[in-house]
Amino acid sequence: MGILMRAVSAALIVTATCGVAAADDSATVEGAATPRATLTLACAADNDLYRGLTAGGSAVQRADSVREGIEIATPGTALLLLADGYPERRTVVRAEDYAAAREKGLKLLVEYPAEAPGVEFAAPRQARWERGVVAEGSSLGLPRLAILALHDCQFLPCRAENPLLVLGRVAGFDRALFGMPAANDPLLFRSDKRTWIATTRLSGFVTSRYAPAADWATLWTHLLATIDPAGPPHQLQVKPLATPAYAAEAPLPDSAEAESLARFAKWCLDSRLLITPEREPELHRLLRENVEIVPPPAVTGGDGSLGILEGYASQILPDGSQLQRTPIRADCQAETAAALALHARLSGDARSEQVATNLMTYLYETSDMCRGERGDPQHPAFGLIAWGAVSPAWMAGNYGDDNARTLLATIVTAAELETAAWDKPLLRALYANLRTTGTLGFRGDNLTIAPLEEHGWKHFHDAATVNVSPHFEAYSWACFLWAYARTGDEQFLEVTKRGIRRTMEEYPAGWRWGENLDRARMLLALAWLVRVEDTAEHRGWLKQVADDLLKTQQPCGGIPEQPGNASTGHFLVPTSNDAYGTGETPLIQESGDPVTDQLYVSGFVLLGLREAVAATGDPELKQAEDRLADYLVRVQVRSQEIPYLDGTWFRAFDYRRWDYWSSSGDLGWGAWCAEAGWGPAWTAITLGLRAEGTSLWETSQSSAIAEQLEAVRGEMSQNGGEPWRGAVESP
Repeated sequence: MGILMRAVSAALIVTATCGVAAADDSATVEGAATPRATLTLACAADNDLYRGLTAGGSAVQRADSVREGIEIATPGTALLLLADGYPERRTVVRAEDYAAAREKGLKLLVEYPAEAPGVEFAAPRQARWERGVVAEGSSLGLPRLAILALHDCQFLPCRAENPLLVLGRVAGFDRALFGMPAANDPLLFRSDKRTWIATTRLSGFVTSRYAPAADWATLWTHLLATIDPAGPPHQLQVKPLATPAYAAEAPLPDSAEAESLARFAKWCLDSRLLITPEREPELHRLLRENVEIVPPPAVTGGDGSLGILEGYASQILPDGSQLQRTPIRADCQAETAAALALHARLSGDARSEQVATNLMTYLYETSDMCRGERGDPQHPAFGLIAWGAVSPAWMAGNYGDDNARTLLATIVTAAELETAAWDKPLLRALYANLRTTGTLGFRGDNLTIAPLEEHGWKHFHDAATVNVSPHFEAYSWACFLWAYARTGDEQFLEVTKRGIRRTMEEYPAGWRWGENLDRARMLLALAWLVRVEDTAEHRGWLKQVADDLLKTQQPCGGIPEQPGNASTGHFLVPTSNDAYGTGETPLIQESGDPVTDQLYVSGFVLLGLREAVAATGDPELKQAEDRLADYLVRVQVRSQEIPYLDGTWFRAFDYRRWDYWSSSGDLGWGAWCAEAGWGPAWTAITLGLRAEGTSLWETSQSSAIAEQLEAVRGEMSQNGGEPWRGAVESP
């Protein structure tokens, strides 16, 4: 068996053959049997398996119906009755059809059948967290316990002895680490010596985006060799619907990074996530009812004036589509705007500039995220930015990290569009977050409206909060350092230095997650600390965290995910099959699993390295930055067939397979999710800064935010004091 995966610019071509390659003249014209056509498929002409076999030059013939397939199949050969009506209709093969096939000595594979001799099927069910597991690998060319993704497939529960492939909830990266799941359903089995039954559609593996792509090609070529041993070796050539933009070794054009930003900007505009007037009422109704998953609309639209949805969930439906996440997050508004603003600055694209402006206007003015309590100077939440719009649960939250990324993206957008339009809400939010940060420099993960109303902001300002979690704290510190440099207000600096010192004193064992997810966030704060106080100690901290993070950087440039702190971490690997899909988890199951995380890690590492290099001029960090940028350009999604995915980054990428793959047990954000903000947006933003030859710190040097100091301080003083008038003494 030979497997070849090669990416030619946009196209990942997966070619698999079992045995010796078939002769060049083995292909047949559709529907016309040749003497060597030992394989017949009853299916539509666009069936994935049929198209892959004909593209690979295999000798096959096609029939339009079950009855025709039985009639034209040569006695003693193989006939595949495939599920073209899936998932709505099951494949109708009647008792007389099975009898006719037996009389001709045909070997049958029947997908998603309405009935089968000796088999009782229950009503169809849809998978959610279950994955495919190879139960007997010799017929499929894959190791026993290998894991395959069939996403949200629909299957027929039944009983079968010695199945080849089963479906079950199973933990593991690409193998079932805890063995076969106790509860499982057969996906592929032999009902008798000449009949194979698939309880779902396996032949739609391209359309349904089954993964890993190469493993599915292997499975099919080996299965066909078992069903059709008399025929020539079957070669299968398919192209997945979503591929990395470039092969691992393909040369990149000089303009690759600017083009990558342009592709992400186009994705933002064409993603179908921008809210249109037609969709807004229904989306708001769903959000008020806490419904966070919806199908994508049929067409693109929206200009940003009504906001943008969070992104795409990891769920992939049988037709290959993905569900949208409905939350209208504050951070995603600003981060999307920042990427569009950079593209507008580099390319002169007027639409990107307008949508960026509209998104920021929506965030700060027309939505409810900065209004109500947060727009009332008499309220302790004044100046904070809601976690998200409309939904009561999202409106209640004030995550410090989300506020910080919103502010950083606002800084970028304002600088690139050369506007001071959002300086006042930016400064309000900086002070609102500062005055809810405790005396030790920590704010905590999330400060909701209810405790603020109960205790007032001074309670949190004076508290000795400790939260050694750079994921939640470090970007707030970065914002405070930026604010100190622009306003001269010492309290921004002093509070930040206390938090950073305590965090570095407890590095790495005391960090909550203790992995690259935390290190990725800490880089930016440490780089900007060097900007405002360039000391040997501060440079040493930056170098220490950067070196530890880069120890595992791969030759391809990717930063692999690392296991977190098992006692204090938030993203914990499942410790049993039953635990898979029950919480937020990493993409790995074990240390060494070859995957990078583009949602939580890669983009933030790239930004941190960019700012560290700009602050220090360190050539080793510059080399690491360049390699990571090269990698991220390569793994950006390219898809002509699914245009609303073209130009984003999925969360997971397996750099050994060079395919989108990982453990995908995260409760909300699995391997194939695509966020409008977070890591994908910061990847694009940083690529834009690199294309401009600048850094985030440098591009915002001309900010005139200090002109708003008097007005904002006057507003903030209306609710019980002025914490900026002198730094709080160290406890």
